[in-house]
Amino acid sequence: MSDSVTIDPRTAPEACASMAEVRQGVDALDRALVTLLAERQRYMHAAARIKPSRDVVHDDARIEDVVAKVLTEAGRSGLSPAIAEPVWRTLIDRCIAHELGVWDRTRT
Repeated sequence: MSDSVTIDPRTAPEACASMAEVRQGVDALDRALVTLLAERQRYMHAAARIKPSRDVVHDDARIEDVVAKVLTEAGRSGLSPAIAEPVWRTLIDRCIAHELGVWDRTRT
């Protein structure tokens, strides 16, 4: 195990004085988001493994629950609901499609 320390090279958005600093911050965040989305995808694999039927992969009540929770957190975090809701609805849609594909591949 390493005792290395990771130093965040990003400049806070409020302190950015150049587009280079803005782009460095955005690129760093994009890398972090990809890592988090890959982890979310692994949960979709687990869901496909656990769900007993293809019919339960798409769950409208769960979708609305997730979106409601995201919008609550968006409000707390200062993320515009005009960004949060369509992003998460697209994410959910793509995750369901992925989960269906995994479900089909592992059951046939």
